[in-house]
Amino acid sequence: MTPKLMRTVGCGLVHYARYSTKVLAFCDVVVIGGGHAGCEAAAAAARRGARTTLITPSPQASIGEMSCNPSIGGLAKGTLVREIDALDGLMGRAADEAGIQFRMLNRSKGPAVRGPRAQMDRQLYKECMQSLIGEVPGLE
Repeated sequence: MTPKLMRTVGCGLVHYARYSTKVLAFCDVVVIGGGHAGCEAAAAAARRGARTTLITPSPQASIGEMSCNPSIGGLAKGTLVREIDALDGLMGRAADEAGIQFRMLNRSKGPAVRGPRAQMDRQLYKECMQSLIGEVPGLE
């Protein structure tokens, strides 16, 4: 079976490479996928000094891509985003730039079930996330 041709984002540059161990031998960390978790994982690894490569099928189309319901937050994810933000993550910064509506869910109920949620402009969020990924030290 021949290796698939994939686009690789490594050190902030987009280039084509054969997906194989030879191409990725220079990396300390390889992250597959440019969604929320992939972007955060790649940025965190690079900030810690690891040589990091983020692989995704189509970097310009899929890094920072949001689902059809472009919101960040809720009871569980709202807490997670706050924790990621406290650790210098990217998701909160991109959400601040691309947010179009910010609200607190379950405001009339007790504090245990309240959760922040923000609706995003999908295109602006993607552009912000791609810009933030390109600015991470260690992704040179």
